[in-house]
Amino acid sequence: MSALDAGFYFIEDENVPMHVGSVLVFEGPVPSYGDVIRLLVSKLPDVPRYRQRVKSLPMHLGRPVWVDDEHFQILYHVRHTAVPAPGGDDQLRNLAGRLFAQRLDLTKPLWEIWLVEGLEGGRWALISKVHHCMIDGIAGTDMMQLVLDWRKDSELSEPRPWTPEPNPSTLDLVADGVRDAVLTPLGHLAAVPALARRLRSGSELLGIGRALAGSLPGTARRLTTRAAGSLNGSLGPHRRWVWAKADLTETKQIRKVTGGTVNDVILAAVTRGFRDLLESRGELSEGMVVRTMVPVSVRSRDQRNKLDNRVSAVLLNLPVSEPDPQARLAAVREQMDDLKSSRQAAGADAITGMANFAAPTLLALGSRTAMRFPQQFLQTVTTNVPGPRVPLYMLGRRLAEIYPYVPIASTMRISVGIFSYLGQITFGINADFDGVPDIQVLADGVRAGFDELLALT
Repeated sequence: MSALDAGFYFIEDENVPMHVGSVLVFEGPVPSYGDVIRLLVSKLPDVPRYRQRVKSLPMHLGRPVWVDDEHFQILYHVRHTAVPAPGGDDQLRNLAGRLFAQRLDLTKPLWEIWLVEGLEGGRWALISKVHHCMIDGIAGTDMMQLVLDWRKDSELSEPRPWTPEPNPSTLDLVADGVRDAVLTPLGHLAAVPALARRLRSGSELLGIGRALAGSLPGTARRLTTRAAGSLNGSLGPHRRWVWAKADLTETKQIRKVTGGTVNDVILAAVTRGFRDLLESRGELSEGMVVRTMVPVSVRSRDQRNKLDNRVSAVLLNLPVSEPDPQARLAAVREQMDDLKSSRQAAGADAITGMANFAAPTLLALGSRTAMRFPQQFLQTVTTNVPGPRVPLYMLGRRLAEIYPYVPIASTMRISVGIFSYLGQITFGINADFDGVPDIQVLADGVRAGFDELLALT
């Protein structure tokens, strides 16, 4: 594992399952469980990680490694269930919330898929869970497109024989881990001369320095503005998971009139959701913000279809105290423009990359300690992943909707996953069950955020 992948693996505990997920809703008729099994078996050669498990080294003398699961059994990973027919959105959301709260078995390949029958209108669903140490949002989209099909009439390929590679001995893994702990930092150091050559003229360094210096006042304001405190707290073992929807065409219409990007409009709508949540609790006050971490993909084109994490992040203040929707959107746009111009995502990626210099034992300890240390610095995570704009199919059935699930950790009780597919934007909002019983207020507020901006334009 890379340092980032290992970090996601290390921070999991009994109240913090660290898998990402999705609910995929298909148009009927529902396939048989056997057909789903046969389809996934035919796809496994394209996703070899699905037949591998994690092996940790004694005393974390090296980062965890992926090894073939000698006892892999797909019937364990693909489950079959149903909601009482005709099941509506609430029944599906409640089922998904219970399943997402359950940890994956860390001794087996880190994924599950649930086939769900009984939905109204003859529909059916898949609930997917994959550990975050295996994929980020973009990798998850790539993987989904490997498992699903672009054509309705695609044929199943014949299963290919698979023989697991013998697992390396613990002694070999320790030796490799110690060697990796030495060679990996040296590999990163080897890139320093190339960086020095790029910066020799000073022009690039000067440009970066000017951009960073120009962004310091805005960054300082973002970090010192008073943030809402009630959104932070301890986490329990259960989750509430709800969703909201928006139309990509209406979002582009708003953007065309107001300027900025589609992502700016989406974040402004999320701001309205948090505003409504805090206002309903009687906690909204002048100048208050909700500080969110916004993951940014640093995955290059040649790194597509690789299962790992290649992500950085920027920090954004959602201006929840601003009553005017246009002013909220303008505030979000100004911050995002500043973040882009200052190259803060690239800087954060460089800082993240420094974890590769850390000894694995310290990496494990540091990851766990950081996520358990109480903090009021961040209130939420807001991650937006673009999906395909053409229909996908599974066993000839059309994928109608997809809703994302993003884990919560540390003291952040709410996360917002955003996904676009076929002209629709969907929001999967995950929350601690005990700490956020009013999560539907946030979901309804997101929808209201789009409605008010659409009315203005």
